[in-house]
Amino acid sequence: MVNKTETVLPYKSSDKNKKTQVAEMFDNIAHKYDFLNHFLSLNIDKIWRRKAIQFLKQSNPQSVLDVATGTGDFAVEIHKRLSPKEITGIDISTGMLKIAEAKIKKKALSKTIRFQEGDSELINFPDNRFDAVTVAFGVRNFENLQQGINEIYRVLKPGGEIVVLEFSRPEKFPIKQLYNFYFKRILPSIGRMFSKDTSAYSYLPESVDAFPYGKRFFEILTLSGFIHLKEKKLAFGISSVYYAKK
Repeated sequence: MVNKTETVLPYKSSDKNKKTQVAEMFDNIAHKYDFLNHFLSLNIDKIWRRKAIQFLKQSNPQSVLDVATGTGDFAVEIHKRLSPKEITGIDISTGMLKIAEAKIKKKALSKTIRFQEGDSELINFPDNRFDAVTVAFGVRNFENLQQGINEIYRVLKPGGEIVVLEFSRPEKFPIKQLYNFYFKRILPSIGRMFSKDTSAYSYLPESVDAFPYGKRFFEILTLSGFIHLKEKKLAFGISSVYYAKK
């Protein structure tokens, strides 16, 4: 079954597939990504990451794979909160990974955190490799969402945990109306002011609209074999944390 996320593209006039377009988009905005991410979310995204990591506090995983790691913020926060023996971050954007590498070098975390170019739908690790897999604001960019979740399931050890932090959509008045106005009107305009890529911050609200959040995402997790599913809505439903076990 094709999910709507798979048909939402950053560059509508391009004939390249979604995976290639997403990689190009993040390469284009990598140098401004952290600034815009924190500025446009009023730094609330940092709080959301900490709340997502809380789901792993009790199990204290020692080997963590951070999929769609971007500039490495989630990987760094995982190190700070959980202190696992190893954290591996993968991403298809070499531009974002360059920022991530510089970040961990500056923080002297290169012995614990390592980054490599990698495809979320063809993860270059053996079966049953990691204690936990995390994805922060990345699953909606997968070209094939179900395949990406299947791959995460494959590389998790039996009993391993997945934590996904992703935008959802508030459903109650007036948060829903305010959210839609900001996300579809204000955010793209500010994004275009600071980024040379005029499509990137129009793609963002479109990809969020298309993402199968809530129960529909649970269905995708269940199809991959995940159990013990939990969801925690954040900021009146603007984003959600999804947790499950293999």
